[in-house]
Amino acid sequence: MVTVAENMVHALRANGIDRVYGIPGDSLNGFTDALRKDGTIRWVHVRHEESAAFAAAADAALTGELAVVAGSCGPGNLHLINGLYDANRSRVPVLAIAAHIPSVEIGTGYFQETHPQELFRECSVYVEYVADPVQMPRLMEIAMRAAIEQRGVAVLVIPGDVALAEIADDRAVVLPRTHPVVTPSSDELERAATLLNGCRRVTILAGAGVEGAHDEVIALADRLAAPIVHALRGKEHIEYDNPFDVGMTGLLGFASGFRAMEDAEALLILGSDFPYTQFYPDDATTIQVDIRGEQLGKRHPLDLGLVGDVKATVDALLPRLAEKTDRSHLDDATAHYRKTRAKLDDLAVPARGKSPIHPQYLARLIDEAAASDAILTADVGSPTVWAARYFTMTEKRRLIGSFTHGSMANAVMHAIGAQVARPDQQVIALAGDGGLAMMLGELITITQNRLPVKTIVVNNSSLNFVELEMKAAGFVTYGTDLQNPDFAAVAQALGIFARRVERSEDLLDAVAEVLAHDGPALLDVVTERQELSMPPSISAEQVKGFALYAIRTVMSGRGDELLDLAKANWRQLF
Repeated sequence: MVTVAENMVHALRANGIDRVYGIPGDSLNGFTDALRKDGTIRWVHVRHEESAAFAAAADAALTGELAVVAGSCGPGNLHLINGLYDANRSRVPVLAIAAHIPSVEIGTGYFQETHPQELFRECSVYVEYVADPVQMPRLMEIAMRAAIEQRGVAVLVIPGDVALAEIADDRAVVLPRTHPVVTPSSDELERAATLLNGCRRVTILAGAGVEGAHDEVIALADRLAAPIVHALRGKEHIEYDNPFDVGMTGLLGFASGFRAMEDAEALLILGSDFPYTQFYPDDATTIQVDIRGEQLGKRHPLDLGLVGDVKATVDALLPRLAEKTDRSHLDDATAHYRKTRAKLDDLAVPARGKSPIHPQYLARLIDEAAASDAILTADVGSPTVWAARYFTMTEKRRLIGSFTHGSMANAVMHAIGAQVARPDQQVIALAGDGGLAMMLGELITITQNRLPVKTIVVNNSSLNFVELEMKAAGFVTYGTDLQNPDFAAVAQALGIFARRVERSEDLLDAVAEVLAHDGPALLDVVTERQELSMPPSISAEQVKGFALYAIRTVMSGRGDELLDLAKANWRQLF
């Protein structure tokens, strides 16, 4: 006879799981003790359950395989929720073990009582309460399969007493990953070909769904003479080795990406859920390909929606397409991209004299010094802007962030999971000062687990992107100041090699030294607070907002802030 918890561990081991992220707790004792007895599965001890969930999300994103996280009852598993939202919305397979209070106490208002099966429902593809030992191992199999096949989060809620109960059935079913090939019908493909052949100017918008279809999408762009614009989550999959690349669109993107879509007669959306409707062209014929039919037309009206995976659909579509000999749209778009790229690169230069460091310069130096197979993570906010614009992808580089859920503090937490999953690859976390401070304890997780994560802090003493949003909406900045410690000194106190840089002339050597260090390292970089990350297209409302911000700022007695803003951004304005 074995316990339910022991059978759960057997099932994980049989399916190749060799690590579980979490924090122990009394309601989780049966599960963690089963891990101890088994001895083949590593317990990755973090300092906050939220970090465990984010780490598992990054692990699953890198490997494509199931990652596992566990939390004790009540507050313990509630802390998982934010990271599980991120994993579920990023469509990566994660299994969460959510321990519960003693089953006989459920419904009595017992110590730490919650109702996890209700709380986790919105951030999962499957959640179930294990009320009786006989439900296992069947529910374990169902949960794992749901997470794997639906590419999302599955949650098993199990009281501590149920986990310790004995069961006779100790089977551990191996769940091989299926690989279906989904293509539209012949009639739908013919209709798509007719629409594309009938349009002179075609632009492709590529999202995360082009993963594994790089060469096919490049061949399609060549056939259609189509520039390729990418959404942020598509960057790592399509930007590299791509002569048709014209950059990203959206609030964080490039003017060239915006223009290539705006000038299109036909827009072909491949595996993208790009949410910002204002960046779609108004009058273009629009075709969308997505493996999930419910996604079709969600963001923009369609002339044709196709259900299929991108690789197989493009392979089936290509023979039906006539080669476009007029490549003027492509040539115009790529020429505009070269100009845009050159302007962005002109901003990534050392600051003059004693001025704070331009964050673009920092991002450029990281990109140049990082390994060709580096795994890069970026905090939500301005670090994501600089990563999107200045980190260049190779076939082996990866870029992970909270790009759909948009949570603060993700960079270090994602980096933990990335480094555990890929111990021999360089992992670099571009962290905001607000994000790092929010989950500062995870630097201890890095040292305790001996993870050679390289943390680069964009230290501008503010919630910088929030300030930009306030300015664009016409608000005087308020509540965004951060009184930061010397993050390098903090890191050194925690046993991490660290440096702090305040001048551009010291940055090149510091980046090289930190990235070359054998072990965890942190670089605290004091950057320009007033640096503007300008969107590719400025709306009339944004112009009005900035004007209102300027007037209100002067009237509130903070006119010197406008002088600092102008001084910091003269390179962009002239």
